[in-house]
Amino acid sequence: MRAEVHQVADGIYLVHGHHVNWVILKDGDAVTLVDTGYPGDRQGVLESLAEVGSSPEAVAAVLITHAHNDHLGSAEYLRAAHGTPVYLHPAEVPHARRDFLQQATIGDVVRNAWRPGVVSWARHVIQVGGTRHNPVTAPEPFPSEGPLDLPGRPVPVHTPGHTDGHCVYHLPAAGIVISGDALVSGHATSRVDGPQILHDFFHHERAGVVASLDVIGALAGDTLLPGHGPVHHGSVRAAAERARERAA
Repeated sequence: MRAEVHQVADGIYLVHGHHVNWVILKDGDAVTLVDTGYPGDRQGVLESLAEVGSSPEAVAAVLITHAHNDHLGSAEYLRAAHGTPVYLHPAEVPHARRDFLQQATIGDVVRNAWRPGVVSWARHVIQVGGTRHNPVTAPEPFPSEGPLDLPGRPVPVHTPGHTDGHCVYHLPAAGIVISGDALVSGHATSRVDGPQILHDFFHHERAGVVASLDVIGALAGDTLLPGHGPVHHGSVRAAAERARERAA
């Protein structure tokens, strides 16, 4: 499966990999890569960089929304092979090192196997390396507060719940929020389309996820780039409110 690259705005691309997304922010020859898919998405990551006229060597930094394997996939490869810094919220740094793991367990999946799509999703996760031990050896906390001095000038916003250090990235000038798994527009285990949160068993703390919807809704924007599902056009505030209604 080839990664699908969709240009959302000038220099901003949402890429669909194996049931997961990553984002490329391009400024001249340099790029910021937000998330990196599953380990099995590496070829797709490299191809998507080439498709937008960039390369692994031109990645100024990898930003991670949260350290689950479907978002952390090629971060260590880029760090080790190209010296690319990998930045996360300070609370997520030890998670990326795998000092601990806040991720759905095999038991969680078994208990939820009755849900439509869960068994086929779990089979897919195994095939693309989602169950591998895949730490980042030297992840780093964000080097500054506010807009990061990187292509796209992304602003990290802490949205805990899915994991303790989950962050979304706000692009104020473009009116875009990169929402990771705090707010998605679809998932292989979901039977609804549009703004929603993931099933409870995916979250470390569901109450935190719901509370973080208020944080996301307060961000000015009219485009949502989620960790799963297609781009969502429309008020970010309305998207967060819709997800909260569905979570009730």
